[in-house]
Amino acid sequence: MASGEFTITDLRRILYEAAGESEGVDLDATALDSDFVELGYESLALLETGSRIEREFGIELDEAALFETSTPRTLIEAVNARLSVPESA
Repeated sequence: MASGEFTITDLRRILYEAAGESEGVDLDATALDSDFVELGYESLALLETGSRIEREFGIELDEAALFETSTPRTLIEAVNARLSVPESA
């Protein structure tokens, strides 16, 4: 299980493992506020990414919240918010 802060580097790695690299898109700090759809990632890619994040970081992401995260920034924030919740919660 990973711990600490979830970063753009973590998201890039997991998203590429789950769905592959979207052609012509470099998921970096300049893409943080771009919609996943604009970046070439659809709902199935996000579901797989969410599952991989849950397994690797030992957290549980609400499926509804996952679909409300339309940009890399909001997904990173959602994961970090969940990481900051004590395990007994």
